[in-house]
Amino acid sequence: MRYHQAMDAQEVDKRFGVPGVLTFESGPGGLTRASVTTASCSGQMYLYGAHVTGFQPVGHKPVLFVSDATMYQRGKAIRGGVPVCFPWFGPHPSDKAAPSHGPARITDWELAGVDREEDALSLNLSAAFDPYQVDYRVTFGHELSMALAVRNTSESTATFESALHTYLAVGDARQVGITGLSGVEYLDKVDGTKRKTQPDQPITFTGETDRVYVDTGSACVLTDPVIGRQITVDKSGSRSTVIWNPWVDKAAAMGDFGNEEWLEMACIETANAGPNAVALAPGGVHEMSATVTLRDL
Repeated sequence: MRYHQAMDAQEVDKRFGVPGVLTFESGPGGLTRASVTTASCSGQMYLYGAHVTGFQPVGHKPVLFVSDATMYQRGKAIRGGVPVCFPWFGPHPSDKAAPSHGPARITDWELAGVDREEDALSLNLSAAFDPYQVDYRVTFGHELSMALAVRNTSESTATFESALHTYLAVGDARQVGITGLSGVEYLDKVDGTKRKTQPDQPITFTGETDRVYVDTGSACVLTDPVIGRQITVDKSGSRSTVIWNPWVDKAAAMGDFGNEEWLEMACIETANAGPNAVALAPGGVHEMSATVTLRDL
């Protein structure tokens, strides 16, 4: 049995809910939200946008950031958590009216099924974006795992970009450091998309930061001395990593983002963007995955 948007949250819960582990309810804006509670974590996910908005291992603070100012309404993306960017990243290359980062994050996805393990739970969702069929599996457990599988249903090669745009919650963005990208070239979108090379030192935030690191499959580790933890974002099937923080002026200019919330977040995005766009043969399948894990300092 699959979920279709015509069902209300109560009916979805009757068909897919697991007492004490998985419930579906009508969240803000009437959007159907899944709430997960396992022996290892709690989490939340909206079927709108297949959007993960919460992941919190037992005994720890929340790992994901979601803006208090986000607009929970169709046609607008949820600000924070893990938006799914597909089949393009950023503005559409030719259509200014097309939604930023593609339609995936503003689409109602179908719930195809739920798999339960002893201390983890997976939600399987799907959506179609011509000419692609996309299947997305999100597993809440000791770690948060997300796998996006794209199949080209057409009879010709099709090229797409994708990203799992992960917003991480931090104690103070000015004090975190991100390692794993030393020596990697990046496109600096704050400086005219100039191509630069990351020095052999942690990435730190001292102003607006928007960088697309290319040709890298490396894991990244965010060290947060304020909260006292490290968050690792490992990945596969991804050749780009995006590092983003809007800083003061851009945060103030966004209507769905609090003026001071830039202090509370840092994005490490698992992606295939720009020069790492994926050319997929007819009938071909490409899978990109990201795994978020946590450890105390």
